[in-house]
Amino acid sequence: MADRKPDANVNETARAVLAEHRPQGQGKQLALWIAALVVGGILGCMGIAQLDELFSFIAAVFTRLFQFIAVPTIALAVITTLSELGADRNTKRIFAHAVTYTLLTTFMAAFVGLALYLWIAPGNLPADVIGRGAADVPMEKLGNLSYYNHFLTVVPNNLLQPFLSGNVLSIIFVAAAAGLGLAFMPKTENRATLVKGLLGAQELLFTLIRGLLWALPLGIMAFAAELSAQIAAGVIVGALGKYVAVVLGGNAIQFFIVLPLFLLARGLNPVHVFRQMSPALAVALFTKSSAGTLPVTLASAEQNLKVNPAVSRFVLPICTTINMNGCAAFILVTSLFVMQNAGFELTMPAMLSWVVISVLAAIGNAGVPMGCYFLTLSLMSSVGAPLGLMGVILPIYTIIDMIETAENVWSDSTVCAMTNHDLEGKLGEAA
Repeated sequence: MADRKPDANVNETARAVLAEHRPQGQGKQLALWIAALVVGGILGCMGIAQLDELFSFIAAVFTRLFQFIAVPTIALAVITTLSELGADRNTKRIFAHAVTYTLLTTFMAAFVGLALYLWIAPGNLPADVIGRGAADVPMEKLGNLSYYNHFLTVVPNNLLQPFLSGNVLSIIFVAAAAGLGLAFMPKTENRATLVKGLLGAQELLFTLIRGLLWALPLGIMAFAAELSAQIAAGVIVGALGKYVAVVLGGNAIQFFIVLPLFLLARGLNPVHVFRQMSPALAVALFTKSSAGTLPVTLASAEQNLKVNPAVSRFVLPICTTINMNGCAAFILVTSLFVMQNAGFELTMPAMLSWVVISVLAAIGNAGVPMGCYFLTLSLMSSVGAPLGLMGVILPIYTIIDMIETAENVWSDSTVCAMTNHDLEGKLGEAA
């Protein structure tokens, strides 16, 4: 007993030191991000052409770096996780929890959007406004928006194509096949060497991610400056203003009320989860890509939130593709608004059917910038709705895209945290 007392004192001292310094470090980090955000916004509003050009360049560099890291991170996360879990019941447990929470949160986001739409009741825009908006609709994209083509691109015709195009669904398809192949391979020396190499590559990626996080304040300042410089001087009034209020209000309710209630229902502190995942939310807000944010989401979940890597590296890549709360709400509200302006009869059964359509469409969406916009454009084209209103919405979609991407990543984090909490102490037993 005498030997153990000093150990206990050392452990208690270590915990006290960590408790004292960790929050302080996180507070400084958060303050630095906020300062970078404010400074960037101010500099962007000054209208100095040379500064705008510089910040646009820096923002482009950060976006490319995150996209560069995202593709191998997605692939290695799925491969290494399935190689360990594929042959036992852990995979089924994790997958079942992730899909259940994804469907629950996504349907809630759509229902919140529908409730706000019925309450605020945006009216119709003048026909001449919609007519002018038709010129801004990117019609050239419609030829590539068929759902058959969308799902066909998931199945690659060569190994490099998914990685070169950055197709998240296709990458997950290839990685899942490789991971399950490793799981069911004979436990030979060659397999062990291959798995060690993949794990080593994954450690290298996480080292690079830590470097990006260190330089993140510069990126935040550049993104904020670029955004403030790009915001148009147009005034959003009347029916369009009510539409924007529905979209942003639905995102706010889902972000600050619905998802925290999910966490509370599972016995988790939403403020704690939010603070630990704040680096990922900051990156998502400015990159407008949940797939590009995935490396930071993984690092935040494992290093800050202390999520089991077996859970985070399985749940988060899948959620990045199928867990689209903000996208579901945007597709629903925008579709109803466009169809209403086109004279479609929107009965309650019709609107409820569009809730299901929007959720399924969001699940099939890739986590890339403007993915939800083009999905909605495709849906409206398929039902024969006039697309001029989509051109009116396009200039303000930049802000909507930022907010809904942050909501998507917050939902991914929520699903991951709840899954990890539910399965804590239950993983690791072979089937």
